Amino acid sequence: MARGFFITFEGGEGAGKSTQIQRLANKLRDKKYPIRVTREPGGSPGAEAIRHVLLSGAAEPFGPEMEALLFAAARSDHIEQVIRPAVDAGEVVLCDRFLDSSRVYQGVTGGLPPQIMRRIEEVSVNGMMPDLTLIFDIDPAAGLSRAAARRGDEGADRFEREDIAIHQRRREAFLAIAEREPNRCIVIDASREADVVENVVTAAVFAALDVHGAGRSNMGKG
Repeated sequence: MARGFFITFEGGEGAGKSTQIQRLANKLRDKKYPIRVTREPGGSPGAEAIRHVLLSGAAEPFGPEMEALLFAAARSDHIEQVIRPAVDAGEVVLCDRFLDSSRVYQGVTGGLPPQIMRRIEEVSVNGMMPDLTLIFDIDPAAGLSRAAARRGDEGADRFEREDIAIHQRRREAFLAIAEREPNRCIVIDASREADVVENVVTAAVFAALDVHGAGRSNMGKG
C-alpha cells in the first residue's frame, strides 16, 4: 500500500486555516482521495484532554516550558494514535497546526532556547514530519479581528488574548520558517477573499499530490 501524504496548516490567529481545511477536504473527497482531518492541540482522545488545559490558560502560570511539554505530550499521542496510522494506510492527512506552531509560540515568543525545542520536537514527532506545510499569512490586527468575529460572545483563548506585538513576532517567525524550509513550506496570502485563497490552496495541494502520487492506490476506497 502506498504511503499517504501529511499536510499541515499553520499561521496566526484568524488566518482562515480551519475554513480552508474544510474546503480542501471537500475537494479531496470529491476526487475520491481517502482523507483524515485533524487538529492540534487535540486530534486524539488523550490530546483533546490536554487541549482544554492549554487553551484555557490553566498551564500558563507554570511557564512556557510546561506548555511546551504538554503540547509535546499531546502531539506524541496524536501522531501515534491518528496521524502515523492514517499516513501508513495511504490517507491524505490535513492537520490544523503542528510542530511549527510550537516552534513559534513556545520557542520564539515563549523564549525557550532552540536546543530545548529541538530535543522536545525530536522526541514528540519521532520522524513524522509534514510532507507539505501551508503557512497562512495575514496582518495580525486583521487576523485578530476575524477571530473575534468568529467566536462571537465566546471569550478569547489563552493565545488570542496576548499583545499585538507578540502576534507580529509570530507572523515574522512563521515567515522565517518558510524561508528556511522552502521545499516543505508554501506561504499563502490569507488576507484575500476566501474563494481566492481556496483556489491557491487547491492548486498547491493537488500539484504536490500529483508529484508524490499520494493516495492514488486508495482512491475510490474512502
